[in-house]
Amino acid sequence: MNKKFKLDQYAWKSTIDYRRHKELYKVGKGEQGVLVCQPYKDEILVHWKFRTPALAKISAKKIYLLFLSYLKKEDFPGADMARKFLQMGFTRARRYANYKGGKKYITGTRSLLPKGTGEALKGKSAEIFYKAWQQAEKNKKYAVLKHGWKQAIG
Repeated sequence: MNKKFKLDQYAWKSTIDYRRHKELYKVGKGEQGVLVCQPYKDEILVHWKFRTPALAKISAKKIYLLFLSYLKKEDFPGADMARKFLQMGFTRARRYANYKGGKKYITGTRSLLPKGTGEALKGKSAEIFYKAWQQAEKNKKYAVLKHGWKQAIG
């Protein structure tokens, strides 16, 4: 049974303790819920930094170790949230590398600003997070837990 994620049927709620109520956690798309799902958000966010490649390296390593810790406990929501933070480290650092101040659109419009105005060092931070994110995605235990979770819960 292949269930497709339906955003309109799943409201991310910061008032839910997803560790105590794992059955309410849905995988979602990409980074969805990353800044909402407690207590994982608070546990991981304090380590999430990409301002410099040195900080990104420390951050990505710490978040990846949290990812492995959650996997060891078979805490899929925690592992998935750590994976999302690694992904978000990549996407946010990449945006700052491409666009000055991380602003992608002309204010008040949907028109894109030109690329290449950002900070080159953020590109290196993005590479660091990308490698950690891909390492998490390729983890066999994570893949098995994710597949089972999506089949059973969504």
